[in-house]
Amino acid sequence: MASGLKTKLRAQLEQAMQELERLDERLQHKADYGPGKGDPAIYEWELTLAMRQTALARVETIRQAMARCKEGRYGVCEQCGAAIDPERLEALPLATMCINCAKSARS
Repeated sequence: MASGLKTKLRAQLEQAMQELERLDERLQHKADYGPGKGDPAIYEWELTLAMRQTALARVETIRQAMARCKEGRYGVCEQCGAAIDPERLEALPLATMCINCAKSARS
């Protein structure tokens, strides 16, 4: 794996982990969302919880990409086994499918 890609993935992982920590801190203050605070506070708590789930999924996706790199499977389509276009990987380093398989999966 190219060192530039390693650096990019590490930076993305660090950023995602920081976001996860920030959201965890917000959720730890859930006592602030107690009864009597009204619906907006409950909505904010639920929104933060959903954002945490998204951040957690992103961390896992980045870790999977790093594992594929380590195993020599990075850049190989998980559907058809063809090489993923380097330009696609540059734009979407976490891509797991070639453009054709990604299009098929969306339809």
